[in-house]
Amino acid sequence: MAVDIAALRAQSEETIEALLADGAPDDELFVIEHHLASADFTKLEKAAVELVKAGYHVDDADEFELDDNSRWFAFVAVSEVRLDAKLLDMQTQEVAKIADMAGVDYDGWGTYWGEEDDLEDDMDYDDNNDDTF
Repeated sequence: MAVDIAALRAQSEETIEALLADGAPDDELFVIEHHLASADFTKLEKAAVELVKAGYHVDDADEFELDDNSRWFAFVAVSEVRLDAKLLDMQTQEVAKIADMAGVDYDGWGTYWGEEDDLEDDMDYDDNNDDTF
């Protein structure tokens, strides 16, 4: 799996700019979720072990089925950091390197931001919502 690091870095920068433009504070901690997936659970598990060694919290993998009926697995590697472009760029490169080494897909990171009540309502409505940036 070749990871397009240039595209991931550009996406990271755009996400930070969009969050800050929407009024997100740059001095508060945000939960950052790095998204990894693979059809091969063993490879995904290898990536998870390496990410834990690197200091990330790794959630249990979820299994899902694609339109072609193939089974895939995915998890998020979580950190808690400020919206600092240099720090998030470093994390993006670090996670991408681990994903590439393990042979899994990495499609960048996301976070939640907004009014707490709005987020709780969204989370209560659908645990599989797509409120990430």
